[in-house]
Amino acid sequence: MSYVALYRKFRPRIFDDVKGQDAAVTTLRNQVRTGKLQHAYLFCGTRGTGKTSAARIMARAVNCEHPENGNPCNECPSCRAILSGSSMNVTEIDAASNNGVDNIRQLIEEVQYRPASGNYKVYIIDEVHMLTPSAFDALLKTLEEPPSYVLFILATTEAGKVPPTIQSRCQRYDFRRIRSSVITERMRELLTEEGAEAEDRALAFVARKADGSMRDALSLLDQCMAFYMGRELTYERVLSALGEADTAAFGKLLRCLIRRDAGGAVRLFEKLVGGGLEIGQFVNDLIWYFRNLLLMMASPEGIGVDLPEESKEELRTLAAQTDEAYVMRCIRVLSDLQNTMRYASNRRVLTEIALIRLARPQTDTDLESLRERVRELEGRMEQLRAGAVPVPPPAASSSVSHEEPEEEEEGPSEVLPAAPEELREIAANWGRVVGSLQDGFLRNQLKDAVPHFKPEEAEPKLYVEIRADLSERLVADPEKARELEAEIVRQFKRSVPVELYRQKDKSPGAVRIGVEEAMRGRIAMPAEIADDEEFEE
Repeated sequence: MSYVALYRKFRPRIFDDVKGQDAAVTTLRNQVRTGKLQHAYLFCGTRGTGKTSAARIMARAVNCEHPENGNPCNECPSCRAILSGSSMNVTEIDAASNNGVDNIRQLIEEVQYRPASGNYKVYIIDEVHMLTPSAFDALLKTLEEPPSYVLFILATTEAGKVPPTIQSRCQRYDFRRIRSSVITERMRELLTEEGAEAEDRALAFVARKADGSMRDALSLLDQCMAFYMGRELTYERVLSALGEADTAAFGKLLRCLIRRDAGGAVRLFEKLVGGGLEIGQFVNDLIWYFRNLLLMMASPEGIGVDLPEESKEELRTLAAQTDEAYVMRCIRVLSDLQNTMRYASNRRVLTEIALIRLARPQTDTDLESLRERVRELEGRMEQLRAGAVPVPPPAASSSVSHEEPEEEEEGPSEVLPAAPEELREIAANWGRVVGSLQDGFLRNQLKDAVPHFKPEEAEPKLYVEIRADLSERLVADPEKARELEAEIVRQFKRSVPVELYRQKDKSPGAVRIGVEEAMRGRIAMPAEIADDEEFEE
């Protein structure tokens, strides 16, 4: 005999077997037991929650010759015929493929004839929301006043698409997502019957992965058992079979993002992808990780967080290292990435860019990133006022590197002289100036450049320190400085001379526009101070 999938082999046969839907199945069983049946039912809920199984049990129960407390006996000729699919009293219609008005008209013609045996003719219409408007209209009158021997059971995963005129003629039952603990217990029972073994942690992960669907959970369990045939299912083996990442990896990734370590975040992502992780699933799981972190921030006891206690404790530790605004920005960036990935072939590149954006807010010019940069700048200013840390030196390059950054000699922290007002305004809006350049090469090379000035000069002049890899090529081309001057004129309606120089050349007398000056200029955060490696755990 060919192998039967677990979700088919262990499909519920009585109402008591439908797990996690106590309210619905208790009401249905009582109606069968007392004979107070409705003429039409509407079963609503997400996939794999037991709608079709409950409909089939209901069909057997109302025709059973020897019902037991509202449950079908599954032994009488009527029950056996329905179980085998040979009964003329039960008709299942897939509305996804039989959704036209002609299909409904054929059903209406069949309704006129009484059942040859048994008590009721039961029509189960699955995915009823797929019917066309004309098909709904044709069904309406029959659904409202069917013959006394006819029972309609409509099932749908999208109740909002079912017309109100149909819903009002049915008794509605909502099949809710099944709790992970209920799914875990059910899988444990089935494994005992199958003679297989699995760790509790592994089953709990499969249950969470199923997202409230019993059918999905059994399908995933079947997949894992086939991958490790005859061997105990451990947590690590389940992760390997499903191509998932451990939550500990997400914790490491978040720590990289918190300390603005873009290189570390990308390297960790590359390691996970190299291990066979599916990128789309990685992004989805990471969003859920940030969701759990956000809920842990809102409620330290972890209301709504369906994770083991040790995972909750790790989330509490990470919650103390960041704030809600940053976590919500991470969720928004990753949600946008998820939408973009639906139509993109270069998912890996898009994900790497998103991780760098999360680690380096200065790469974005949207309102959320500006707020994040202001928040970070305010935190550093508080540390400066408290005398906790000196002004951190800027990083040597913005590119993701596997090498340690070169150390720079630092003198004692000192108050920087005030820059002319027009130069402060340009520095305050440096990200907008660079982002508006038409030359893509110039824009890329200037994204981590630092505006300077010389206090002794009477006429304001902007000195731009280039830190990118191709700075020599940029400085050697005088047209690049002219392009920047033209953009400044366009945005600020004033002409300011510009001189480009490489970081290692050091323009004598040039002074960086200070952090206090930038604050007076009402900027979010200068690009040069956002990318540092000082904030390590």
